[in-house]
Amino acid sequence: MQVLASAKVGLVSATLVGVISLSAAESAGDINIPAGYRNWFHVNTMVIDRASPLFDQLGGMHIIHINATGEAALKKGGPYPDGTIFLDDLHEFSISDGSYVEGALKALVIMVKDKKYASTGGWGWQALAGGDPKKPLVTDPAKQCFACHQPRKDQDYVYSTYIP
Repeated sequence: MQVLASAKVGLVSATLVGVISLSAAESAGDINIPAGYRNWFHVNTMVIDRASPLFDQLGGMHIIHINATGEAALKKGGPYPDGTIFLDDLHEFSISDGSYVEGALKALVIMVKDKKYASTGGWGWQALAGGDPKKPLVTDPAKQCFACHQPRKDQDYVYSTYIP
């Protein structure tokens, strides 16, 4: 269970480095919010709360989805075909009567597999503050995203794993 928790923290850390910087971005501008992502396969949900040293940068409720194109690859551990999309639906949260409750949207973090992103392992990234397409956060995907995904080269640069 500890390994699984570490992998989830790694996913969040790696995909949300762009959220740390709140400057507008123009790179990775071709990555848009996919329609219907909340109906995709739910990979996992994780909460980074105030007890975590990552809270200031990555705190929130992370709801990870994958589209149908990548679902079979997720279940077998990759590699992922072009067209695969992971989406981290990051929300504020509150605690009510000991239960973590989803709050306002903080960001949407999108990871897209496409050969046109060959220089970053075949993956493109973008994070959108508040889910607003006019508020991109990733200015340099190679430094903000791909650099953190390097340790997962053997898993096609993906931190998420299938939980049956």
